[in-house]
Amino acid sequence: MAKGTNNQITEPVAKLLQDKNFASLSTLMSDGSPQVTPTWVDVDIEDNVILINTTEGRLKSKNISRDPRVALSITDRFNPYNMVTIKGKVISQTNQGADEHIDKLAKKYLDVDRYPRALESLRPSDEKRIILKIKPEKIFHFPFSFDKILGR
Repeated sequence: MAKGTNNQITEPVAKLLQDKNFASLSTLMSDGSPQVTPTWVDVDIEDNVILINTTEGRLKSKNISRDPRVALSITDRFNPYNMVTIKGKVISQTNQGADEHIDKLAKKYLDVDRYPRALESLRPSDEKRIILKIKPEKIFHFPFSFDKILGR
């Protein structure tokens, strides 16, 4: 049933990342304890990387600058038994294209053309958006469905 571990983003895993599912992103605090944040998620299948959009100075950004190791958990919003866990490393943090990318994610998650700037007014004016690029090292996909087992 479980689709072993590897480091390639397969079509079923890409579908979970492309759909309107939230990801739980875990970074490491300076004392080694985990810090988990629910977040919007995107994928670049061609480059085999996962994309997270955040702002400079957030706790996850600070943690990643110190230790790039991360873990993600994504569950299918329609079938929470269909899930994937990913361990990897942030290979880059870039401002390039980050504002356009957050608009793309706003379209995906909120069905609006632009990220609500009213939310940005709650943040310091010097805060800049960044894209975290995560290279998977281990991907574990568990495509379980009770409906299939129960014959529905």
